Amino acid sequence: MQKIVECVPNFSEGRDQSIINKITDTIKSVPAVTLLDVDPGESTNRTVVTFVGSPDGVVEAAFQAAKTAYELIDMTKHNGEHPRIGAVDVVPFVPVANVTMEECVELSKQFGKRVGEELGVPIYLYEEAQPNPDRKAMRQIRSGEYEGLKDKIKKPEWKPDFGPQEFVPKSGATVTGARFFLIAYNVNVLGTKNQAHRLALNVREAGRTVTKPDGSKEQQPGRLKALKGMGWYLDEFNIAQISMNLDNYKITPLHVVFEEIKKDARELNVGIAGSEIVGLVPLEAILMAADYYIEKENLFIIDERNKVQLAIDRLGLSSVHPFKPEEKIIEYMIDQDTDGPLIKKSVREFVESTGARTSTPGGGSVAALMGSLGAALGAMVGWLTYGRKKYEHLDSKMREVIPPLVEIQEELLKGIDRDTEAFNDFVDAMGLPKSTPEEKEKRETAMQKGLKKATLVPFQTMERADRAWDPIIEVARVGQYSSNSDVEVGAKALEACVFGAYKNVMINLADIKDEAFKKELSEKAEAIVKRAEEKLREVSKIVAGRTGDV
Repeated sequence: MQKIVECVPNFSEGRDQSIINKITDTIKSVPAVTLLDVDPGESTNRTVVTFVGSPDGVVEAAFQAAKTAYELIDMTKHNGEHPRIGAVDVVPFVPVANVTMEECVELSKQFGKRVGEELGVPIYLYEEAQPNPDRKAMRQIRSGEYEGLKDKIKKPEWKPDFGPQEFVPKSGATVTGARFFLIAYNVNVLGTKNQAHRLALNVREAGRTVTKPDGSKEQQPGRLKALKGMGWYLDEFNIAQISMNLDNYKITPLHVVFEEIKKDARELNVGIAGSEIVGLVPLEAILMAADYYIEKENLFIIDERNKVQLAIDRLGLSSVHPFKPEEKIIEYMIDQDTDGPLIKKSVREFVESTGARTSTPGGGSVAALMGSLGAALGAMVGWLTYGRKKYEHLDSKMREVIPPLVEIQEELLKGIDRDTEAFNDFVDAMGLPKSTPEEKEKRETAMQKGLKKATLVPFQTMERADRAWDPIIEVARVGQYSSNSDVEVGAKALEACVFGAYKNVMINLADIKDEAFKKELSEKAEAIVKRAEEKLREVSKIVAGRTGDV
């Protein structure tokens, strides 16, 4: 799956649009990166830029943007309301999808090391990237700001993590690190600002300050971790709001915040009228909310877009402004077309390319396609059975069997291109030079590696198809009787998929020199082939034995 990292650099320039444009133009010029937002502030004289992309692409874009900013921004002439320490004030890397915090820490270090060494700017690490608790928070590093940096940087305890331990007047210093994705989230309260703030105090981690009987004060924490919040009033909409920052939506998800506030509001006899997300949100946060309501209400929704719509409705995300997924969800804003070239072909184009005078697509891709169609037929019969009055007694069973068949259908569909890509790696290895003993050895190693990959890909096709047997057998047992032939065709397609992928596994294994690898994989593949034959016969027997709907 595609790895997505967000980067939110803050530049100490918010008034000269030409400088801002030159900085953002460098970001837009980097492949595999999408510029999402540019937010300049005149009074703060600061611009916050948001972009996302692949890990390598994001680091490159951050470096090029920083390089441009150092050239164009002169901190000796800078003034503004916002605290700052340098021309490129802070560069956080944020995990969005399929990326760990540890990976983002390493990205920040790559960025910092490169800036320090190549551009000669002092770099400080913060948040998750900084192990020293005395210089972990931004307020600690930025204390004294740019004006105090000249003396501060000379102190041993404030030696930069990268770059020179010297004051660079024009650029100042830059802070970089990794932090979790922050969601700005507001809940609408049909009441007063005071009531909204009371609700905020209940849930935010910091809680409220209370006076004890002896007159002393103590802090009473709120119920939810990693949550900041306060109440305010929106005159333009005539409602109060609880304005919050979710510092870590995995610790405290959106739906937990919303439901906890609703519960407290009922006790205060105050109405809640939906909520809003300010800025962008990761898809995962929305799907977590959808899954909560699906389980709570015993719904059966597996389509991702339908899940998103459910979350929008249950959280009331369009109550203030329309929540448009394509403009609010990060993954939907990025061109994430992960389908390979073969999947994108029409049926005719795929068949004609298979029949052309080329070795790809070949049997492995065709096997994956057959398996995908087999799982799809099983899912189709499941859907035709589910939700119909005469089959209501089978709804719970269909809820069990449809999702894995849909998942396998999608996995095998992706396998169409994976098989061709794996074979191409082997072909590329064959084309390596072989004039010297060293080149021959390097070529042989690459070919063996390519062969293993070309073998594992069809083997994974076999494994995925193998997982479809239990659900498709259940569909054969109880699914809509009039679709029996479709189930049997689906089972035959799955068996053909396993057979075709098996043949690709075995022909590639023949030239692999790793005997232990060959033995293990061939034994596993033969077991899957045998099971496919047995399961196909079982489906045929079930279908032949049925006389009507169950």
